[in-house]
Parts: sequence; structure tokens; C-alpha cells
Amino acid sequence: MKTSIKRSMQAVLLATGLLGAGISAQAATVTIACGSVGQDYEFCKRHTDEWAKKTGHTVKLFTAPASTTDILGLFRQMFAAKSTDLDVIMVDVVWPGVIKDHLVDLKPYSKGAEKAHFPAIVANNTINGKLLAMPSFTDAGLMYYRKDLLEKYKLSAPKTWDELAAAAKKIQDGERAAGATDFQGYVFQAKAYEGLTCDAVEWLAAYNGGSIVDAKGNITVNNPNAVKALKTAASWVGTISPTGVLNYAEEDSRGVFQNGKAAFMRNWPYAWSLGNSADSPVKGKIAVSALPSGTVGGKGGAALGGWQLAVSKYSKNVAASADLVMFMTSPEIQKERAIKGSYNPTIMSLYKDKEVLAASPFFGDLYDVFTNASPRPSTVTGLKYPEVSQAFWNATHEVLSGKATAEDSLKGLEAKLKQIKRTGW
Repeated sequence: MKTSIKRSMQAVLLATGLLGAGISAQAATVTIACGSVGQDYEFCKRHTDEWAKKTGHTVKLFTAPASTTDILGLFRQMFAAKSTDLDVIMVDVVWPGVIKDHLVDLKPYSKGAEKAHFPAIVANNTINGKLLAMPSFTDAGLMYYRKDLLEKYKLSAPKTWDELAAAAKKIQDGERAAGATDFQGYVFQAKAYEGLTCDAVEWLAAYNGGSIVDAKGNITVNNPNAVKALKTAASWVGTISPTGVLNYAEEDSRGVFQNGKAAFMRNWPYAWSLGNSADSPVKGKIAVSALPSGTVGGKGGAALGGWQLAVSKYSKNVAASADLVMFMTSPEIQKERAIKGSYNPTIMSLYKDKEVLAASPFFGDLYDVFTNASPRPSTVTGLKYPEVSQAFWNATHEVLSGKATAEDSLKGLEAKLKQIKRTGW
């Protein structure tokens, strides 16, 4: 009886906005898993401290692994054990269908706030009518380049992958001849993990190679255009990219590029503010563009990324945790993250905000890239997506490392995906 009264009081306080305003039925301790890439942890610490001060609750930060693959594995272990150690978790855009059974429906707590966010992302986070996560920031793969070096070598920003390879080679040769022997033409994410799936989805899209599994559930990855895409990417390793790129994740790539050791880099928007930070060797020397296409006049591919915040079904403090989620995904917090950390908002109105555009001008220029990015086939493959992605990144890694031809690797991948699918997704 006491528990039901307590919950009723919390529901009333939430409905009237008093819980979020600093008056709580009972102080709770909420543990949140924050991201560990770039400045995300620092933002999370500052904003959760703000919320704790405002509400009287206490927040503990749980440092998740750096790799998205490792994070998902850890969360699934905790869910299997019905662990109460985590209340609020960060959810990758491809996870809602995988962990849907372990998340709280946030609709009773959102008060319609989701209507201000990109509809496609809200739809991605809604399963069987339940809003399982609130969008925090969206992402799309981008091309970073050294505008000073393009000017030095009289080059234009490349529009195709062939143009990029040629430009990267010219700059790399020139810089090495001038004494920078470890200078690289192009760095990207080629480690065997989810990040490689993102990069390779972009290559497939650029060469009209499909999307691994189409919207109807058909396995389409074994096709001539996909073969060409992977062959092209493999040609970079050991020529314009170091062989070490085969073990690079986002931060490895950023480290090389931000230290002035590469001409081009594929990465997410977060790298912009870090590249232009006061202590960055390339501050003021970088520019951003859409990723190249496979053909002249064609469209480049940009993998859809982004993160959401969700509440674990096993939390002992659901109401307080949901209130924290709503605070962390609010317009005020998204605006600050956009200005200070170049994190793409999921709230549409912020793309017209003058302060946001002044901090990250490319947000406006590349708005179409962010809103039309290529999704990974997580919705159609559901619970089997992690297996699908792992099979894809392993097949791709074999091609990049020269262990298999693109033809053989994609043929083997097709067979593996049929095995995973069996009677259906």
C-alpha cells in the first residue's frame, strides 16, 4: 500500500512538473551509463550534476566501454541478470529492436516532448506503440579534410572516392617528401567492430550496392556494386591509409588527424569541436563535407548514427530516471551540446538557431545529409541484427586486410546471413 501511495505521489509530482523542479517525493540515486567518446562523458557529468542540484536526487556515472559492440554486450549481460545497477542507459540508434524487452515506455513521462524531435528517429525508438528511448543526438558520417593542404597542393574538395584517393596520394607524397615521413593521406574506421559496419554501409550506398538486407528482409549484399565498393576501400590500405587503420576506431582516426598527420578523415560530427579546440594542432585548418560518391554526379552514402537515452525496466527508480532522461534530451541541453561539442540535435528547431549555426556552420549546409542518412538494417533484422552486423564487418575486414577477395567474401557472407535468417528475421 505504501509503495502504491508513493508511486501515486510521484506521478502527481511529475504531472505538475514539481519533481523536475526540485521537489521530489523521496530522494533517489540514479545511475546513468554515459558515452565515452570525445567530450560526451564531461557533458554528461555537468548536466547530471545540474539535474541533481535541481531535484535533490543523486546521480552516479557508470563508465561504459569505448566500443559500441562491447557496450551492447555488457548491457545484454546485465539485462539477462535483471540487474538493478543501471537506471539510465545510452542506446545506439540500431539497438531498440534488440533490447526492446528491457526498456521502460517513456510516453507517460514525456508529455509529448517527442513531437519536437525528428519523426524518423522517434519512429525508430517506438516499438508496438511504446516510446522506448528519447533521442539525444543524431549522427551521420562526414568527411573531414585539411583545407590548408588542399590549397597548398591546388586541389578541390573531392566529390568521388577516386578523386579522394588521388588527392590523398598527392598530399601524402608531398608531405612525406618534405620530411613528414609518417603523414597519411586518409584515415577511417577499419577495426572489426560496429564502426566498420557504418563505414562499409556508406561505401555500399555510394556505389549503389544496396543495404546488406533490404526493407523486405531479402539478403542483397552479394552484388557487383558491393564488390566494387569493398575492392575500392581495400585499395586504400597500405597506400593512402596505414596498415594500422585495420585496428582504428573513431578516436584512433581522430588522434592521427587532429595531430596533423593526415589529410582526410571519415568521422562523426563530434570531431569538429575537438579539432577546433584551443590546443588542437589543426585548429582553423579543417573543413567538413559530405562523404564522396562512387560515381561522378552520384550521391555519397552517410551512415545514420546517433544515441538515445532510455530507462532500464529493472530500475528501482523509474520515475526519477525518466525525469533525468527528459532533462538530458531537452532543447536547452541539446543546444549546449550542439554549440560546445558539435553534437547534432534531434530537435528540428535548433537547426535554425543562430548560435548553433555560428558554432557549427556545416549543420545548416549538411542538413540534408543528416536527415537522409543511410540506416543499417537493424529494424528489419530485429533481434538478429548484432549477428548480421558482426558477419558483415568480419567479411569486410577480411577484404580490407587482404585475407579474402571481395567476391569470395561477399559470397560467403550471403551464405552466413541465410544461416542467421533461417526461417525469418
